[in-house]
Amino acid sequence: MDELMTARSLTTRPVVTLGGDAVASVKDTILDAAAGRIAGFTLTGRGLSGPLREALPWASVRALGHDAVMVRDRHALVGAAALTGHLETLRSRVLGAKVLTEGGAEVGSVLDVVVEGGTGGRVVGFRVAAVKRFAPGPDRRARRVYLPRGQDLAFAGRTLVLPDDTVRYVAGDLAGFAALLGSVPGGWGARP
Repeated sequence: MDELMTARSLTTRPVVTLGGDAVASVKDTILDAAAGRIAGFTLTGRGLSGPLREALPWASVRALGHDAVMVRDRHALVGAAALTGHLETLRSRVLGAKVLTEGGAEVGSVLDVVVEGGTGGRVVGFRVAAVKRFAPGPDRRARRVYLPRGQDLAFAGRTLVLPDDTVRYVAGDLAGFAALLGSVPGGWGARP
């Protein structure tokens, strides 16, 4: 499995060509919830230039790394409307969404989405502000946990529904979550 990162950490990450030219920065991540992966990125210009009318489809990404999003050249960018027309950005659809189990138990709300870097772009889990009965702790910060996504990614409006079994696998930080994914039965952490 490639390096795991949170989708919110991608904001402001430079988009760089293989020739080394910085052509844009990530403004927001566009998710394809049905496919369970990154569909692309909305972009902003470098420096003070503001939002661009261009977007970056995932198919044009050569690699998603810790320091940059790599593309072949500037021609990888497309009109933003072509990409955002039928898909929603991370902020508009996922962040703040209520998290329930299939059995109806409330888990909390989504703080962030955990994605696979490299060439994967898969959604592998979520950072959740858990309700107290799900993750008891002395303060709110202690109840911020990472959960695997399960086999199917299911949204009902602004509610994320996770399989009952996935909520048994909880980690307190991203490094622990990466280690945990390899042991989750059902292949949730393995490549499809």
